Amino acid sequence: MSEQNAHVRPSGEADLDHQLAAFIASLAQAGYARKTRRDKVRLIKPFIQWSQVAGIAPSDIDEGCIDSFLACPTRRRYKHRCALQDFLAYLRSIDVLRPRTAEPLPAQALCQSYIDHLRTQQGLSTHSIAAYSVGARGFIDAMHLPVEAERVDAPAIRRYLLDYSRDHAVSSVKLQAAALRSFLRFCLLKGTITRDLSLAVPPVGRWQPKPMPPVLSAEAIERVLAMADRSTIRGCRDFAILQLLARLGLRASEILALRLEDLRWEAGEILIRGKGGQVACLPLPREVGEAIADYLLTARGKHDSRAVFLRHRAPYVELQDPGNVSGMARRALARAGLLPSGRVGAHLFRYSLATRMIRRGASLIEIAQILRHRSIRTTEGYTKLDLENLRSVARSWPDAEVTP
Repeated sequence: MSEQNAHVRPSGEADLDHQLAAFIASLAQAGYARKTRRDKVRLIKPFIQWSQVAGIAPSDIDEGCIDSFLACPTRRRYKHRCALQDFLAYLRSIDVLRPRTAEPLPAQALCQSYIDHLRTQQGLSTHSIAAYSVGARGFIDAMHLPVEAERVDAPAIRRYLLDYSRDHAVSSVKLQAAALRSFLRFCLLKGTITRDLSLAVPPVGRWQPKPMPPVLSAEAIERVLAMADRSTIRGCRDFAILQLLARLGLRASEILALRLEDLRWEAGEILIRGKGGQVACLPLPREVGEAIADYLLTARGKHDSRAVFLRHRAPYVELQDPGNVSGMARRALARAGLLPSGRVGAHLFRYSLATRMIRRGASLIEIAQILRHRSIRTTEGYTKLDLENLRSVARSWPDAEVTP
């Protein structure tokens, strides 16, 4: 419909058309392709017309309206729902839609209060909060908290953890136990429970020997880097990340936390934001700096985000999931024909760097400084990877004397 006829439209439809145009403009600013923007308009436009015919005011639109609109058999498509949900999220962000007034359930309120506590009082990272909140939600649902808080006691906690351990790996059970202790301390602080039941959470041991991770040689590392495709935006970004993994042994979370101001080019240093809020300054190797500079100049583009590494497709926001970095590492190893069996991710490069340093004669203190370990005991765990040096100091087993 032309602009000349716009004045004959009902006001509600005209308002939504205006908001749709603003929504599409925001997508263009975020870097979405023209075809994607046209598809959004094609999918959302019929919904606007339907809502006008149904007499629904723009401020009354919600997810229920989407369900009613998609009730027509010809509209039951995944793309329709995704486009409409994105449009509703935009309308809420600019306060066009009425805020949701439904009160959260007691269990939801307790969990959200715990998450806020971890963020504001404990200062945990986003990834730690996500892990702990999953454990808290499971316990809240199983114990029917906070309604039945008086039924939570030491035997109930042990039964819950035992039931959880039957279907999960030891590492998951250890994390669940840690989250449970933290949540129970919070419940005592909040007054949900009257005793410190965190002491009732049993310790979780690992009785089976932990298998040694595979180790990449220096030649294998160079092969992985040489096989990277730097001709694409994604490949250029992944190559810079691989350099950080291979040369500095960074954790995936540390790579995601990098900001543009952390790159101190004149001093030849890089600021690393590690676990528990630790901050360390490391030398920036030349090959790493060149890879990052190439990405920033040719592939990253100009965006408001201060994060170094962004998504390679719209929306161009910072990478947030450490699993993305591990996925890059696995794809790079597969291209080089070096992907070992089992669960392998970005940490393989960290193990390999530590092993190479040990074989070159570096002390545990030096390795701990590079890998930013809080305790030297953590670094001692890497010594078992140096099998060649262990063989050189191992004594042969004495032959048993056979007595008649």
